[in-house]
Amino acid sequence: MEIAIIAHDLKKELMAQFCIAYCGTLSKHNLCATAVTASYISEATGLHIDRLMSGEYGGEEQVASRIAYNEIDILLYFRDTRPTATVKPAEMELLRACDQFNIPVATNIATAETIITALERGDLDWRNFINPHSEYNQKKK
Repeated sequence: MEIAIIAHDLKKELMAQFCIAYCGTLSKHNLCATAVTASYISEATGLHIDRLMSGEYGGEEQVASRIAYNEIDILLYFRDTRPTATVKPAEMELLRACDQFNIPVATNIATAETIITALERGDLDWRNFINPHSEYNQKKK
């Protein structure tokens, strides 16, 4: 599975702790993350993570584009939840793309744990049949 990871500044440490807890599961999949989040996670876990641009330079747009091309299977997106936090248009587009293309998305640790548990059980294996970059579809070529 292709898993994209994004965490706002106040959530980067929480995302790193989450990835430490689920390192065994995450290591079996392809991961990509926005630049600073990728650094946090790879330093904390040793996981290989494809680095995208940082959020402020278009990382969220990169993930949305990959979703549109059916190259992402799961999005873990820990967002800033402060009442004063503003929602950028890129964030709304990213979440809209997940809805449009049926991508499981977690915006908090509780939902992320639910998705990872489902991934471990095989509940998300259906994504292998529709993602053209999955091992399943690569073997068919």
